[in-house]
Amino acid sequence: MRVGSLLMLALLLAGAPGTARAQSSPPSETLQAAQELFSIMSGDILKQLTTQITNAVWPQIEQKARAAKIDDATIAELRSEFERIEVGFLTDSLKEAPAIYARHFTVAELHDLVAFYRSPTGSKALSEMPQVMGEFYATSPVPHMAALQQQINEATTRVLREHGYTK
Repeated sequence: MRVGSLLMLALLLAGAPGTARAQSSPPSETLQAAQELFSIMSGDILKQLTTQITNAVWPQIEQKARAAKIDDATIAELRSEFERIEVGFLTDSLKEAPAIYARHFTVAELHDLVAFYRSPTGSKALSEMPQVMGEFYATSPVPHMAALQQQINEATTRVLREHGYTK
């Protein structure tokens, strides 16, 4: 499975920075309603997405590291760097979410969504959907995310170099 599969989930939830259609700014009332909605929706999303991505790809990375006889301390540092990069990427990706929601929903619709996500079913949907979508995207081909892969590769190379595994 590629790293991009679950990262695409974050991008689908938030809209990839720089890929949104050029549109005028939404009215402030609509943006306020979207911010309220996203504050409900984003509670555990970073933690859940990071866990999903790490669980999906880390075993393959660790297996390769162990095959290369990389010690446990270095593998732990590699995982820490991997997760740090993930959180940064997802945090940046999700910053534009309220404005994107505000462009696609009216104030009334956003208030309806807020009411739904505060209901027991909506609350369950928020806690379960990252898992559901993670499972879905784990089985679906998704476009490769070169910039993220390059950042992870650079961090991996740096950590390995610092520990004497590469020149």
